[in-house]
Amino acid sequence: MKYFSTRDTEKNSFDSAVVIKKGLAADGGLFVPDSLPSISREEIEKLCGMSYPERAATVLSKFLTDYTYEELLEDCKNAYCEASFPDGAAQLNKINDTIYSLELWHGPTAAFKDMALQIMPRLLSRALVKTGEKNTALILVATSGDTGKAALEGYKDIEGIKIIVFYPVDGVSKVQKLQMATQTGNNVNVCAIKGNFDDAQNGVKKIFSDNEAKQKLLENSYILSSANSINWGRLAPQIVYYVSAYCDMLNSGDIEYGETVNVCVPTGNFGNIFAAYLAKLMGLPIAKLICASNDNNVLTEFLSTGTYNRNRKFHTTISPSMDILISSNLERLLYFTAGSEKTADYMQQLNKNGQYTISDDIKALISENFEGYFANEDSTRKTLERFYKEYGYLADTHTSVALDCAEQYIAKTNDTKKIIVASTASPYKFAADVYEAIAHKPASADTGALDDLAALTNTEISYPLRNLADRKVNFNTVIESADMLNEVYKFM
Repeated sequence: MKYFSTRDTEKNSFDSAVVIKKGLAADGGLFVPDSLPSISREEIEKLCGMSYPERAATVLSKFLTDYTYEELLEDCKNAYCEASFPDGAAQLNKINDTIYSLELWHGPTAAFKDMALQIMPRLLSRALVKTGEKNTALILVATSGDTGKAALEGYKDIEGIKIIVFYPVDGVSKVQKLQMATQTGNNVNVCAIKGNFDDAQNGVKKIFSDNEAKQKLLENSYILSSANSINWGRLAPQIVYYVSAYCDMLNSGDIEYGETVNVCVPTGNFGNIFAAYLAKLMGLPIAKLICASNDNNVLTEFLSTGTYNRNRKFHTTISPSMDILISSNLERLLYFTAGSEKTADYMQQLNKNGQYTISDDIKALISENFEGYFANEDSTRKTLERFYKEYGYLADTHTSVALDCAEQYIAKTNDTKKIIVASTASPYKFAADVYEAIAHKPASADTGALDDLAALTNTEISYPLRNLADRKVNFNTVIESADMLNEVYKFM
């Protein structure tokens, strides 16, 4: 299987190892496969009898054809091992007769990004060997909270790789900030920027497109790569857990083969829900993809009107990982529905004017698969409290947004299909806001909210977050977003 840029009308192709190493295409586009593999009923039935690592290796082998199945299986077994996922990867929990929570946060950083970022460093290490790369891969990451810590944990002390993470200084939760600030590893760096996530993301993209900077890095034996979901090596593993969830529902008898389900995903950068879309295109019986947003509802508006407009007020919310106005992976959906020429034009309009409008026929194609809803701050809190008190289900703030939007979808459509809701973070990752939503009062202290929430709900603090306040702070640098490249040079 070959890959090319979403913006390349000439279809210059690359192997998967090359695109995983590159991260971003030279023209600023995102890499996409030249075709999509299918997944048959017979294959799904076989997957039902497999462990999660085996399921992951099987699905990834359909996309990463320059890796052997044996290589992928070895990496998946190491990535999704008991040491990293002591409670098991991608747990599916039935909340009520309609809604199921796909808990993707039982890994080493208590967020769904672990599901990709435990396997991705292994894929990149092999890619460096497969492509004969002798230089050190310098991973640049912009994070709204979860990707940063998951990438740091996945890439720490990996030979031939260094990583620097940029995050908005006031745009992540206190727990997320402390997780990154206390990161260990000889090859890692963490830096806060003054601004929001979009400023961090734009800064990283600007460095990737700076030929002079790339040449200077190369002269010092570095090449750039990315751990954000713009990198195909990050996105492909996310397809797996939707396939796995369907298998688990078959195994439990909650559905019969061929029965379609809906998927609801709390969405900021659009990568997680796009992975579900790819699973559907492969043949997984998914009906609607419900895109759940918070007050930064740029995607909700796009799906309802066909206009993407980032020129709006930016809201800092209690679901900060979704506080994004430039959803990078939407570009991949545009490619699959509009083609590379129109995608390139839309992206040029977005860069120049901050907005673009798709044609009615493209909007109709997207609407066949996607619906968009959003939950404001008050609704998010009330939904979180209600699901805890009515169902005994403790959700984080992002999952609560998705639960709220799933119920909005049901109320609007009367659709009785079962809904898989992607639960993207441990409630303890956002303990202060979760506690306040249930107790109707602030927690006693910033990191003490972990203990307060545990006492209030009689649940255990997620293992990666225990004793977080006692860890040594190793990173406290704060810079202007314009100084990101200089920070990269310092780290180099």
